[in-house]
Amino acid sequence: MKKLAANFRYVGEALEGKPVLKGSDGEFIAGYCSNLGTTDASSQIDYLNERKAYIKKHKEESFADYKKCSSLYVRIFLMLGVLIAVLLA
Repeated sequence: MKKLAANFRYVGEALEGKPVLKGSDGEFIAGYCSNLGTTDASSQIDYLNERKAYIKKHKEESFADYKKCSSLYVRIFLMLGVLIAVLLA
């Protein structure tokens, strides 16, 4: 596994158990890497499918947050730009 990870920057560190990310993301990656190759193939496939569903769920939640807040951020920065233009004029 380490030979495969040699070309990737953080995969080798994650496989060795070093923290790559902090918080719940770090715990997810550490658990994911520690479980790779530890059980039989069918259990491994079930585990990977479960992790895939978990990632998909969080991806959809974060996209919903993005859609909800993106227009707000655009308006805030537009107002900031107008404010700076008025102050400089």
